[in-house]
Amino acid sequence: MDKLSIKNILKFISITQMALSLFFLLPVAVGYIYKENANNFLIFVILSLVFSSSIYFALRNHKVELNVKEGILAVNLVWILLGFMGAFPLFLYTDIPLSSGFFEAISGFTTTGATVYADIESLPKMILMLRSLTHWLGGMGIIVLGVGLFSIINPSGSLALFKAESTGIKTEKLTPKIKDTALRLWGVYALITLLDAIALHLEGMNIFDALNHAFSTISTGGFSTKNASLGYFNDNSIIIWTTTVFMIISGMNFLAHLRFFYNDMSGYESEENIWYIKIFVILGFALSLIHYETTGDSLYFSMTHGFFTIASILTTTGFVTLNYENWGHLAVVVVFLAMFIGGNTGSTAGGMKVVRYIVLLKSLALEIKKILHPNAMLSIFLNGNKVKENVLSATAGFFMLFVISNAILTLYLYARGYDALTSVSAAIACIGNIGPGFGHVGPVDNYAFFSWYDKIILSIFMIIGRLEFYTVVLLFSRNFWKKF
Repeated sequence: MDKLSIKNILKFISITQMALSLFFLLPVAVGYIYKENANNFLIFVILSLVFSSSIYFALRNHKVELNVKEGILAVNLVWILLGFMGAFPLFLYTDIPLSSGFFEAISGFTTTGATVYADIESLPKMILMLRSLTHWLGGMGIIVLGVGLFSIINPSGSLALFKAESTGIKTEKLTPKIKDTALRLWGVYALITLLDAIALHLEGMNIFDALNHAFSTISTGGFSTKNASLGYFNDNSIIIWTTTVFMIISGMNFLAHLRFFYNDMSGYESEENIWYIKIFVILGFALSLIHYETTGDSLYFSMTHGFFTIASILTTTGFVTLNYENWGHLAVVVVFLAMFIGGNTGSTAGGMKVVRYIVLLKSLALEIKKILHPNAMLSIFLNGNKVKENVLSATAGFFMLFVISNAILTLYLYARGYDALTSVSAAIACIGNIGPGFGHVGPVDNYAFFSWYDKIILSIFMIIGRLEFYTVVLLFSRNFWKKF
């Protein structure tokens, strides 16, 4: 790697670290508001700011032009930085090993929501805010935030990073400049978060809980301030339904929300979004009826928690109100289906994404038609547009990487001595950035029992899932490093 590449990457990372350090002042402020000893946290933030700003000012005259390779490497390095940045305050204030702190931080930034804490309510308020903040920053993509800030300072090289971080089949932009799109997306993101927080507060949550749960909901993260997650508020069905609605909104493409502010409803009318809503309604009704028949609870209660659970799992948020494992094997099957699907492209949700299943199923139907009509000229269309061959191959490749990654992690956990249900669901929950699974990682359990090296492995797979495989897998290609 030449000096120019090193300077490019270092300058971008330093800007990202400076931005992150400034955001970390929010939990520090919360600590002081609630009269907690936040001095060590503040010292950590100051040292981080000094270190990152020193690197930036040392390179202030260096003109950065990040190519795709440098962008991909920068993305991966930033996620490692996020793990350590988030882990250190947890290590300082909650008496957990650094490996557990790294796991918790990566779980936060990747919006997985898997936790090592059993007694969440005993944590300091500033740590609770830190956990929710990691969700909120990671939800839209810390790199997209970095692109926005970075482009203001130096507009070159932004597209490479936007492509490396953005999820889905293709990168879209509504405005001529990537930085404008990124910043407007963050504006919409912040507005929806504020609306959710206000709604939750008006419905009975205190301001602190409302803000934390809004951060976790809109980011589809799942960290809560309560041991029982949203189950703590089961006596207030309005809160449960409000959170359900905002989880579904957050599982939609945020470009669709941005278009909405320009009086353009086309994003909501896409094939992906229509199928996303259909899947949610079908699985929601199915789980509600299963719960109703299994438990004998009222139909309204069953629908409240059935739809909430599907919204939580489908959007990979991971909030819990009731233990769905107690609803029988058929309920487990329905939840498993939701775990494999995920939200829409361009959303904060993880998983496979609905559009990829649409493309894969259309590809399968096309192959069947070709067998029946070998001389016909056939193509796949999505939203009225022809799907290119490179998109089809990339989608098939992604599906293979998704399956292979889950198989590798499942086999690793099973070889380590964990039961099959725990191994399979923990793999899907981490790679799909979902959080809760089944068995020992079920909705009322946590990930504390894993060894320190298991947590590191799980953290790596959470990053792989968050960056949608290709961005990480490319690092293991010999061709990737040839021109460095």
